Amino acid sequence: MPVTGPSYGPQVLDHYLHPRNVGSFDAGDPRVGTALVGSPELGQILKLQIRLEGATIESACFRAFGSGEAIAAGSLATEWLRGRDLDQALAIGSQDIVQALGLAPDKLHCALLAQDAIRAAVADYTDKHSVPEAHHGNHADTTGR
Repeated sequence: MPVTGPSYGPQVLDHYLHPRNVGSFDAGDPRVGTALVGSPELGQILKLQIRLEGATIESACFRAFGSGEAIAAGSLATEWLRGRDLDQALAIGSQDIVQALGLAPDKLHCALLAQDAIRAAVADYTDKHSVPEAHHGNHADTTGR
C-alpha cells in the first residue's frame, strides 16, 4: 500500500521513499563541514555534512529523524549542494526548498531546518579553515618564529 497523506506531495513522497545521499562522513576530516540541527523535543533532527574538493562541495550527505517533509528537505539539500561553492550553498533559502518540494505552510519549519543545517555545515567547515587571530597585548611570542 503506498504511503499517502494530505501533506505528502509527489516531490516529498519521492524524497521520503527514495532519500538521496543518506550517510555520514568522518567529521574529523578537514574537508568536511558538519551540522546537527533541530530538537529532539520537537521531533525533528537533521545531521547534514558537506565535503569539499578545493572550493567546491563535491559531496553531501544527511541523516534525519522526523517527518517525511524533514527527510525530504534533507535529501533535496544534499542534491542541491553538490557542485556549488560555499557562497552558492549559503544562497539556498528555505523558500527555495518550500517551492521545490511543494511544502504546505504548516511544514515551513522543515525547510528552515534544512536551511539552518546548510548554514551550520558551511560555518563548521569555515571554522576549521579560519586563521587563528594574531597575538594581542604584550604577550611574548613563544613559538620561535
